Amino acid sequence: MNDQAIEQQIQAKGKTAPRVTPADIEANIASAHYFTAHAGVIGDMFAAGLIDDPDGHNLPPTLGLLTFCVLTLRNGFTVTGESACASPENFDAEIGRNIARQNAVQKIWPLMGYQLRDELHRRAQFAAEPKTSDAVQA
Repeated sequence: MNDQAIEQQIQAKGKTAPRVTPADIEANIASAHYFTAHAGVIGDMFAAGLIDDPDGHNLPPTLGLLTFCVLTLRNGFTVTGESACASPENFDAEIGRNIARQNAVQKIWPLMGYQLRDELHRRAQFAAEPKTSDAVQA
């Protein structure tokens, strides 16, 4: 069952208490970046000045089968997901990106769940505090 199906089930059962929804997750993602391990290694070597030309280096071909997704959230925090393809013949860049993104999104749920629970706890504490009157009594 995917996140949307679970959300539909929650709505069908009339659950209306505060919760994190798939829409909340998506709205919290500021940007998404994708790359393979091969591209990451080449980029790192280039940035370190170890290579001038990104082509022709003897790297394991399997590095091209490992896809990463880096999601930056609105507050600047980042989460990562990855997708590794076992059979080179089955590698598809779009599928790899989709799976890596899905794995990264799964890491956002507990973060936003904690954030919501903390907010609900603070509200409950505030509501339980004795209120003082600004009026001066004679």
